[in-house]
Amino acid sequence: MIDHISLPVADIGRAKAFYDAVLATVGYRRMMDYGQAAGYGDQHPHFWIGVPAEGEAEGGCPGVHIAFRAEDRESVDAFHAAALAHGGQDNGAPGLRPRYHPDYYAGFVIDPDGNRIEAVCHLPA
Repeated sequence: MIDHISLPVADIGRAKAFYDAVLATVGYRRMMDYGQAAGYGDQHPHFWIGVPAEGEAEGGCPGVHIAFRAEDRESVDAFHAAALAHGGQDNGAPGLRPRYHPDYYAGFVIDPDGNRIEAVCHLPA
């Protein structure tokens, strides 16, 4: 159900040192560095930390972000449409995000309370 979660941090170096040590105790490791962000996991990054990037709709970590795993691209489209129809704000229309990986298909919204949510499918079309 949950694909990944992102938390904002003030100092990426300090946060990496903290999470490298702490998450190692439960079997997670830093798997990816992406600008001012880092992803931790076991098989793929499930937990992200990052310095908030002002004005950046999909990158950085301006506040808590939760991504829900979708079974197919049509589900991502439906998620995005339902969110907009029920008071959500567009934060990135459904589409490919090849900078993450070639098959990363996601739609981003901000819910009525300001939380950033995403639906993502990692499978090829």
